[in-house]
Amino acid sequence: MFHKTISNKVVLLLGSNMEIRTEHLSFAINELKNSGIKITNISKLYESEAWGFEAENFINQVIIINTSLTPIQLLNLTQKIEKKAGRLPKTKASYESRPLDIDILFVNEQIIDNDRLIVPHPKIHERLFTLKPLNELIPEYKHPVLQKTIKELKKRCTDNGFVIPLEKDTKKE
Repeated sequence: MFHKTISNKVVLLLGSNMEIRTEHLSFAINELKNSGIKITNISKLYESEAWGFEAENFINQVIIINTSLTPIQLLNLTQKIEKKAGRLPKTKASYESRPLDIDILFVNEQIIDNDRLIVPHPKIHERLFTLKPLNELIPEYKHPVLQKTIKELKKRCTDNGFVIPLEKDTKKE
């Protein structure tokens, strides 16, 4: 008897504001690939100021993956990759500098809310550094909770921090 492999389409946000930031993002992508994750799309790199605390600027990137891992298995994997990149356990501070941060933004159109994982990520609509790369890849995707497209959320976002693409943009935003 054959078991059907379930493939989850997942959107991840990668971020780094320590050491050689772009190398940390490349490291994350390679670790995901080496773990059998299929990466189907990658946004440009974006530089932005730290959100919610004073620190070095971040480099962020959104990637879209296909995986047969469950959301919790994927969370365990991403946390393992963060730790391998040198991320220390979280302190009491709500936000702090980190060599690598991997957030699970969306899993298919699922809504997940448990003590380990909330999907869609609860602050997507407040963060321009997340919305800009999302808008590059999936502008028409409808947020399963807010029922607005990424394009609409970006337009309504009140975050006025800078978010600058590091690579020349050939499309208009």
